[in-house]
Amino acid sequence: MSIRMYASRARVLSVLLFFGAVLFFSAVEARSQEEGLQMKDLFEIEFATDPQISPDGRSIVYVRNYYDIMTDRRRADLWVVGENLSNQPFLPDSRLGDASSPRWSPDGKKLAFVTRDSKGKAQIFCSWVDTGRIGRLTNLTESPGGLSWSPDGSRIAFFMRVPDSQKPLAKLPSKPEGAEWAEGAKVIDRLVYRADGRGYLPYGYSQLFLLSADGGTPRQITSGDFNHGGGIAWSPDGNSVIISANRHADWEDQPNNSELYKVGLTDGKTEQLTTRFGPDSGPSEGPSGSIAYVGYDDKLLGYHNSHIYVRSASGETKSLTGSLDRSVSSPTWNPATNSWNFTYSDRGNTKLASVDGDGKISVLASDYGSNSNGRPYGDEGPVTVSRNGTIAFTVTGPERPGDIAMLKPGGQPRILTDLAADLLQTRKLGKVTEINYKSSHDGKDIQGWYITPPDFDPSKKYPLILEIHGGPFADYGDRFTAELQLMATEGYVVLYTNPRGSTSYGADFANEIHHNYPGNDYDDLISGVDAMIAKGFVDPERLYVTGGSGGGVLTAWIVGKTDRFRAAVVAKPVINWYSFVLNSDNPNFFYKYWFTGFPWDNLEAYMKRSPISLVGNVKTPTMLLTGEDDFRTPISESEQYYAALKLRKVDSVMVRIPGASHGIAARPSHLMAKVGHILAWFEKYK
Repeated sequence: MSIRMYASRARVLSVLLFFGAVLFFSAVEARSQEEGLQMKDLFEIEFATDPQISPDGRSIVYVRNYYDIMTDRRRADLWVVGENLSNQPFLPDSRLGDASSPRWSPDGKKLAFVTRDSKGKAQIFCSWVDTGRIGRLTNLTESPGGLSWSPDGSRIAFFMRVPDSQKPLAKLPSKPEGAEWAEGAKVIDRLVYRADGRGYLPYGYSQLFLLSADGGTPRQITSGDFNHGGGIAWSPDGNSVIISANRHADWEDQPNNSELYKVGLTDGKTEQLTTRFGPDSGPSEGPSGSIAYVGYDDKLLGYHNSHIYVRSASGETKSLTGSLDRSVSSPTWNPATNSWNFTYSDRGNTKLASVDGDGKISVLASDYGSNSNGRPYGDEGPVTVSRNGTIAFTVTGPERPGDIAMLKPGGQPRILTDLAADLLQTRKLGKVTEINYKSSHDGKDIQGWYITPPDFDPSKKYPLILEIHGGPFADYGDRFTAELQLMATEGYVVLYTNPRGSTSYGADFANEIHHNYPGNDYDDLISGVDAMIAKGFVDPERLYVTGGSGGGVLTAWIVGKTDRFRAAVVAKPVINWYSFVLNSDNPNFFYKYWFTGFPWDNLEAYMKRSPISLVGNVKTPTMLLTGEDDFRTPISESEQYYAALKLRKVDSVMVRIPGASHGIAARPSHLMAKVGHILAWFEKYK
C-alpha cells in the first residue's frame, strides 16, 4: 500500500482484545487466509473525499483517508490526480499529515489547505504549485473552516469560533498556591450546551474572518452572539460576501431558520437577503453577480425537500428544482454548460446532475459519493468545476469505498483512482443484489438490497440478519459497507431496505412516518423478511435483527411486536421519547418536528410511540449496544431498556463502548467492537 510511507501498519491483536469477546475475535484472527472481509482489514481501507479541481481542469487535489493501527485514528493526506497525471502525493513534505480542506486560488498557482502545527493546532497553510514550496499563513488558537479565495486571489475568507468568556455565577475562595482541589463546578445556562461527537460546547460563536493571501493576522468581519457559516459566495468585485446565519433573536428556539446575509468586507455592514421561515444556506457564485443556494419553506414536517434557488444581482429569486421531488445539495456554476451542477439521491443512489435557468434537469452520473466503512449511507458532498466545465467528484459502489472521478462536458464519467484495490482484490466480498417487494400494510413498493456470503450456495439454507438504517430520514443503497460485509463473511445473508420514512423516494414517502414513527415502517421491514424467505435460501427459523439509532428504535419496536427473531441487537436507540427529547443534544428540534408539542402536554402520544411501552411483550434475547459518549441518543435510553428487560427476566446484555459517540464507527476499534459483539450475540443463538 503506497500510503504506508506515512504510518506503520503493524497488526496489533490487543486492539481487539481490549473490548472482550476474546474467543470470537481470536477465531476471526485465526481465519486470516479466508477470502471474505476480515476485521483487521478495517485498518487497510482507503477512500477519497473533498476533490478540488484546478481552474484549468488538469489536476484534482483530494483528501486521501486511511487508518493508523497504532493510534486507532483516521488520518489524511493530500494527493493529486488528473487525466494525464498519475495518482501521487501533492505535498512534498510528509511531516504535514492530516491535511484537509484543499482550495485552489482562482489562477491555480496556489493551494490553501488546513493542517496541524507542531502544537496540534489547526492552521491555514499554502502551497505554491510552481515551486512546491509550502508556507504557514496563520497562527490561530481555534480551528478554521469554510476556506474561500477572493476573486482576485489576494485574500482568503473563512469561519472560526471566537471564544466568549462566561462570568462566574458564584464567588468562591481561591485555592492556596500548590493546593490540589477538585475541579470547579460547570455552570450551564444555554439550551443547546453539548453536541454529539464534540462533547460539552465551549462558549463562543462562529464568525467570518478575512486573511491576506500572504499570511498575517486575520481580521474579524462579523460579530454578535450568533453562529455564521454555511458557505461563502463572493461578489464579483470582491468587496462583499454572502454567507448564511441564524441571527434571529429566537435562534436557539428556531434552529432551522437561517437566512442569507450580505456582509461588507470593509465596514462589516450586514444586510439580510432572505426572510422566509426555513433554512437558507450554501450560497455559491454564479454569472453576473447571481448566487445559488439551497433551502425550503419550513412547515414543521419531519422531512422537507431542499431546493436550489437562484438570486440575481438585483434580488429577483426563483426556484430551479421545484419540479424534482428529491432533496438537492451543493449547487456549483458550470461556465461551459451555462448550468448549475448539483447532487441528489434517488432510490438509494446519489446522482450528479445539472439544471439550467429554465429548470431543465439532466442526470450526468450515478454512484456519486464516498463511504469509508460502516453502513451503506449516501453522501451528497461537494462538486467542483473548472473553467472548461470539467467536474471532479467522488464515486462509490458495493466494491468501491470512495474514488475520484472526472467528467468533461458532453463526455462520460472517468474514474481516476482505485484506492482500495490492493485490499479488496484479495478479498471475496459478498454479492449485493437489489430486491423490490410490496408492503403488507398497503401494497406500497419497497426497495432494498441483500448481501449473500462470499461462498454462497443457493441450494443451502442461511441465517438472515435484517439490518435497519438510522435517521430515520436517510437512505441505504448499493454502496460499500464494511460492516455488513463482515456479517456476510460469517455466513449470514444480510438484508437492508429503505422502508417508508426513507429519503430518496420523494417527500410524501418520507413523511409517511411524520408523527407516526415507528409505525407502518414495521410492516415494510417484516414484508422484506418474508420476501427473502420466499426466495428459498433463507432459514425461517434463524432470523436476526439489528439496527442503530433510528434502526435501534425499530429493532426494539420489532421485538415488542413479534417473537419470530431468534436474537436482536438494539444499537444506540431511543427507547422513551419523553426522556429522549429532553436529554438529546437537540432539545430545540425534536419536540416540534417529530411530535406536536412538549412531552408533558402530550404524554399519551409520546408513550404510544416509545418502544418501552412494548417491553412487556419482549421474549427475544436482546443486546443493547451504545457509545458512552453518545449525546444524540444518550446511553440512558439503553440503560432504561436494559433494566426493564432484566426485571422481566429476558435474556439480555448491555455493551457500552467507552469513548464512542453516536457514530461509533469513527475509530476502527469501535467498529470492530460493534460488529464483533453483534455477531457474537447472534452466534450464541444460532
